[in-house]
Parts: sequence; C-alpha cells; structure tokens
Amino acid sequence: MTQSRYSEWWRRSTVYQVYPKSFKDTTGNGTGDIRGLTEKLDYLQELGIDIVWLQPVYVSPQYDNGYDVADYKEINPDFGTMEDFDELIQELHRRGMKLMTDIVVNHTSTEHEWFKQSVSSKDNPYRDYYIWKDPAPGGGLPSNWQSKFGGPAWQFDEASGQYYLTLFDKTQADLNWENAEVRRAVNDMMLFWARKGVDGFRMDVINLISKDQQFPNDDGSVPPGDGRKFYTDGPRVHEYIKDMYKEVFGPFEMVTVGEMSSTTLAHCIRYSNPEEREFSMTFNFHHLKVDYPGGRKWELMPYDFEALKRLFSEWQTGMQQGGGWNALFFNNHDQPRALSRFTDDDVYREESAKLLATTLHGLQGTPYVYQGEEIGMPNPKWKGIEEFRDIESLNMYRILQEQGKSPEAALSILQERSRDNSRTPMQWDDSPNAGFTSGTPWLKVDERYPDINVKKELERPDSILHHYRKLIALRKEHAVFTRGVFRRMDEGHPEVFAYTRTGEGEALVVVSNFSSKEISFRFEDKYWTDLSHAGTDKPIIGNTADAPALTQELKLSPYASYMWLTTSNT
Repeated sequence: MTQSRYSEWWRRSTVYQVYPKSFKDTTGNGTGDIRGLTEKLDYLQELGIDIVWLQPVYVSPQYDNGYDVADYKEINPDFGTMEDFDELIQELHRRGMKLMTDIVVNHTSTEHEWFKQSVSSKDNPYRDYYIWKDPAPGGGLPSNWQSKFGGPAWQFDEASGQYYLTLFDKTQADLNWENAEVRRAVNDMMLFWARKGVDGFRMDVINLISKDQQFPNDDGSVPPGDGRKFYTDGPRVHEYIKDMYKEVFGPFEMVTVGEMSSTTLAHCIRYSNPEEREFSMTFNFHHLKVDYPGGRKWELMPYDFEALKRLFSEWQTGMQQGGGWNALFFNNHDQPRALSRFTDDDVYREESAKLLATTLHGLQGTPYVYQGEEIGMPNPKWKGIEEFRDIESLNMYRILQEQGKSPEAALSILQERSRDNSRTPMQWDDSPNAGFTSGTPWLKVDERYPDINVKKELERPDSILHHYRKLIALRKEHAVFTRGVFRRMDEGHPEVFAYTRTGEGEALVVVSNFSSKEISFRFEDKYWTDLSHAGTDKPIIGNTADAPALTQELKLSPYASYMWLTTSNT
C-alpha cells in the first residue's frame, strides 16, 4: 500500500445519512422536505460532517419510500422543487460540505414512462428496457426466484401473456442491463445530476444489475435458495460499473459508494480498489445478519457477538490487504436501530450509544452516521400493526400469519425487524412531534422524544452528540485512523471487542465491553509487547467519567468503551 492510496479526501471524511421523509418538515404536511435539510445544515456542519447522503427525492408513487422512481430527473413535489434542490447544493458547498445522492437503477417504478412504454406493446422499443419472459413450459412462473419483499419475483401481464421480473416490490420492475440503451440512459441521468453539482452517488443494490441470462430455477443448494445466487455479483456487473466510472464518476471526480446485497469480500475488494476504477467504497451487510437464524431475517434470536467481531475483523483485514475501502456503519434506513439490537437502549442507553460509535469509528473506512444515531435514538415502542408504514413489513405481517404464526407473534417480529424502526421522525426538541412537523407526522414519533432530542443533547457537554463530534474530529487529526493496520486483540472474549490500528510508530487501541456486567479484560502478552508505553496513557475518548489508563489488565464497567492513542513497536 502506498501513501498516495490514502490521498482521497473522502477517506478522512464522515458521511451523514438523511432520510428526507423523516428529517425535518417545513410545510406542516407531516413529511420532511429538502428545505428542512437546508435549514439544518449548520447543525451538520457543527457536528463535523463532510458529506451528506440524501436518499431519493425523485418523483415516485412512494410504495417503497422513494426507491420506486417514476422520474429520475424531477423532484417529488412532496419534498419541494428543483429550486430547493439547487439551493441545497449551493448551501452545502458554501459550508465546504459535499452532497451524495441516492441512485436507484436496478429497477424503476412501474409508473415510470419507460415501463409504461414497455408494457404497452411487445413491439415498443422500450420493451427491452425490462426483463420479460414467457411462462414456463406448461404454464406458470418463468422460475422460482423470490422477491426480497416476499412472494414470487415475477409479475404477470395479462395483455401480453408474459411475466416481468421484480426482485423487490411488485411495482418495482427490474431494468435489463444487457440492453446498451438502458446503460446509456442511466449514464445520461447521472450526468444530469453531476452537472448540477452533485458530488457523489450512493448506488442502491447495484451488485444485482447483472443477471444470469438463463434465469434458472434455484435448487436450494445455497441458502436461502431464492434465486439470489443467479443475480448477486452477476457475470457482467464489474463491466457495467467500470463503464459508469469512465463516463461519469471519473470525469467528475465523484465520491461513490455501492450498496452490495449478499456480496463477497473478493468482489468488494474489486468494487472499491482504486486501480479497478469502479467505486470509492462499498457497503456490505454480513455483520447485520448475526441475529438471523440460518440467514432468515424474519425470525428472532439473540445476536452472535463472536460472529459480529469475526466479520468486522475479516472485512477489515481483507479489504486492507486487497486495497479496498469499507463504508463503516451500524445503522441505516433499512435496519433496526443498532442501539436496541446490540446493546441496552434503556438503563445504559448513553453508554451503549457511545460504545457503538467508538467501536465503529476506530475502524478503517469511511464512517456513516444515520440521522438520530448521534443522539441515541432507539427503536420506537410499537403498539399495533396500524402504526407501521413499511411495505416490506406489512407484506411480512401477512406472510408470517400465512405461515402459521399468530398475529401477536408476527407483530413481535416486526417490532424487532421492521425498517420503520429507523424511519421514525428525527427528534429535534421536546415540543410537539419532537419539532419535526407542525402537522401530523407520516409515521409516529417515538414517545421518548422529550428526553431524547437534539436540543437536550446540545446542552450537555458529555452527551452522545458531543461524543460523536469528538470522534469525527479525531479522524481528521490523526493519520492512524486512515492508515493504521487493523489487528484484533480480544482472543474471542465473550464480552469484549478489542483491536488496535498501528502504523508509523502510532497505535490506536480500542476496547469495548458489550455487556451489562463489570468485567476484567487482559491483553495477551503477545499483543501487549507490541505496545511500547509506560502504562500512563489516558483515553483520547471514552464513555465513563473515570476513564482508565492503558494497562495490560483493565476493569471495565457495563458497556464501557475507550480509545487510546499510544506508540507502537510495529
């Protein structure tokens, strides 16, 4: 690895993810909007954010909250106008911040003009923009592929007698990337936004765009047997992404992140190694499946802590050795709140929120902060199915009961797993609706907002918010955050995740107690001898008032987490 590899500015940056529907409403209609984000840019600047990732604000019927795009080049009136968007870019750039927008090109809404043309006639030039197949011999579905939202991945069109592919909702038709016209249209669309001043793109489920053109049945030999092995990291995916880089990403020097569904380490190294000329970095989700029994999302089990540590470690080591780059995250709009999922969102809520932040921000990669994470927002308290809005959750509530679960059991699963857990409105203050809207919010506000909100966090110097601010600043101050080599140090300890990042004579040491117990943790001699110090180093950041010096044996209170900067022999 050469020093020049670390010269890209975004390697030292922190990204803040905005789910616009739930961020800030300025009109009183109950839905967040672009002007609401612009209004809060000073807050994000003070937090230390470099890049704002704005999720889809395009014209959309909103069956999947904007990931069902009906017009890629127009702003959904629910979120504002193109003038509002232009103002947002201007205000971000005035503050020295960048804008990353979401691009959804595995599929479009069935209300997109391309699909309307495609479905109108087999002879229409747009027919080949999507994936159409005849029924199987003898009738029925072309293959046994399943939608990620539940049910078959094929939808029947009565007029033409053919099926079209929908890997997600039935209103989200998959684009046919084998068609060069589709690829040209996508590049043209991205150039439209790049010329407007957008600084980067987050590419939604981008590793699914290349499908096995035989569309074979899945024999179930590779779990979960839903067809994904025939379209995940597909045969031409790297070719397609390299073309995007050549036409758009490279010429505009954009920062890009690919969302990789069910991917592999080897592919992510290729996707994010600068020499490959594809993406700046990648998201993978393996560490967020450690509470999926047998890979099944809609069943419950305690999370596997050792698996969580092992996966982080494997991806840290593998990406570093292969020249790739990680997008670091515990939270996003598709996941329950990590605070409720992996730690204690009640008695030790503050310690837990700081622990998750410290553990993540010490790793190599670009950290992502999802709105509300920085103030310790937990999963809300759901009272009934009528409070949910997410299409995936509503589908699964029905499917789980069809599979034999009681309504109460199905609801308990949704309370833990639903994407709505992370989509409740941002909690700005203790006024009605947490200061999110003067109207009726589109999704319920968590009832604990009077105690958990930005205003309250800003007033306390030892708050979760200020902890995030300090972590973000440390990444900019110390090169070891970017360049340090990762080494796991906890030897499978049942409660502790410990690691170092070393390089150029420096060592960053991170130790976190992921339990509600007071415990002892001792560095093995083989690790301790790599650290040359007198045992007097105080943490550069920690989550308790009595932060200990770095010694070979540590006493750790419940959910204690510390980060030391010392010298290294390696």
